[in-house]
Amino acid sequence: MSPDFLRKTVDRKPFRQFIIHLAGGRSIPVRSPEFVVMPPEGRMIIVASLTGSAHIIDLLLVTDLEFPNTSILD
Repeated sequence: MSPDFLRKTVDRKPFRQFIIHLAGGRSIPVRSPEFVVMPPEGRMIIVASLTGSAHIIDLLLVTDLEFPNTSILD
C-alpha cells in the first residue's frame, strides 16, 4: 500500500471509518484519524485501538482497505 494513498484516506473530509487488512489475515479497524500516526517518510503506520493498545504496521503487508457500510458512489 502506498503511504500517499493511505494518508489521503486518513485525511479525507468527511472521514470514513475503514479496516486495514494485512497479508497474515489480521484486520485492524481505524475509527478516527486521531487514532493514526504516520511519519512523514517511511512505510510504517501506527494505529491505536479503543482498548489503548497500538499496532505498528508495515505498509508492504497491507493487502486492502475495507470501507464497511458505504456505497461506491458516496
